[in-house]
Amino acid sequence: MVATTLWLAIALRFGDAFPQYEQASLRVAVFVAALLLGFYYSDLYGGRAPKSVTDLILRIIKSFLAAGVFLSLIYYAAPDLALGRGILLIYPPAALAILITWRVSYYWALQRESFVENVLILGTGSAAEALARELLLHRKEGYRLVGLLGQDDSEVGRSVLNTTVVGTFEDLLTTSERLNVHSVVVALEEQRGKLPLADLLTCKLRGVAVAQGADFYEVVTGQLPVRNLRPSSLIFAPGFRKPRFFNTTRRVAEFLVALVGLIITLPVIAIAAILIWLEDGSPIFFKQERVGELGKSFMLYKLRTMRRDAEKAGAVWASAGGDPRVTRMGRIFRKTRVDELPQLYNVLRGDMSFVGPRPERPCFVDELAALIPYYGERHSVKPGITGWAQVRYGYSSTVEESEVKLRYDLFYIKNMNLWLDLQIAMDTFKVILFGRGAR
Repeated sequence: MVATTLWLAIALRFGDAFPQYEQASLRVAVFVAALLLGFYYSDLYGGRAPKSVTDLILRIIKSFLAAGVFLSLIYYAAPDLALGRGILLIYPPAALAILITWRVSYYWALQRESFVENVLILGTGSAAEALARELLLHRKEGYRLVGLLGQDDSEVGRSVLNTTVVGTFEDLLTTSERLNVHSVVVALEEQRGKLPLADLLTCKLRGVAVAQGADFYEVVTGQLPVRNLRPSSLIFAPGFRKPRFFNTTRRVAEFLVALVGLIITLPVIAIAAILIWLEDGSPIFFKQERVGELGKSFMLYKLRTMRRDAEKAGAVWASAGGDPRVTRMGRIFRKTRVDELPQLYNVLRGDMSFVGPRPERPCFVDELAALIPYYGERHSVKPGITGWAQVRYGYSSTVEESEVKLRYDLFYIKNMNLWLDLQIAMDTFKVILFGRGAR
């Protein structure tokens, strides 16, 4: 729609001279790429679902404004690619009208009965409650939780979060038909001898999707539910593969990019070093022991953002409300992620990757491993400068927040591939651009 509308605007502007319009395809491609990039950075492709139609329209308008900034930079560097003022007068109003109509129609359709996916959960325990909570949070994305099924009549009618137990396992067929269920999700802590296998098979043959709770939770949230995850779910699940070719090519690419990145950012690091020294003296760089791949320790390097005596009383968690130990320049460096640049040296050394779980300190690793199931599994891959948990959640300052980040980390380890790495890299630029998650 973006491209077609632009071609029509060019044809309307030039009429019979349209075929002679120079570099038309290249100009259109550049313009469309800039606008789609604006859509991406306005969270119109995944990420946060719009809260309302007004929020959706504001995001579309913001996308056009962001595209204007991108195009200004491109046209400054390559003036020959610029579109004429006449085209730019015709195009934005027409494109805005078409795109707002399309997006609002799509948003409206997702709320209609014929497009909503009705989900019935088999179970009423902690696994079922965790899944129910996420489905309720994602209802604007097309999911509707119609209820839960318990094991006996005593549970029927009981309220669970914002829904109820609508029947028992024996009622699976009649309930799924009565409530027009599209997906049945099995979310039981213990399944042996409890599952209504014959009725689940009948549902499957009737076209109703049947899924394991952990698998459905992963699809909806982009996380793995560590508290309700059985070892067999990890052992027999697809994923967790690390092909040798992928690892080798990734390492070579990371080495080259880190080397070039260090050379390019050296002036930025030098300026930051001078500012740190002027404000709080030396040392300029901060090094700290972290736990890496297979539990091996390494020294992580950053630009110092805290006072020199920040940990005279020992290691402490990062503060959720703004750490008073952070210096004035440190706040700026953390906001812009400039303090992370020396970690390119860690990537060169092979201690870290660009993408992976963030490395934690040994003292915190021991504490968290004792409290959170599967915490040690995050060390099965190299830690990263950025990661799925960083772009989807941010920093953690409590055990509970560390558990949420682990759920994201395990999702990444299970599904890691080139395209996911590229998505995380793009999202990282978005996080830096809008200053999300910095502390």
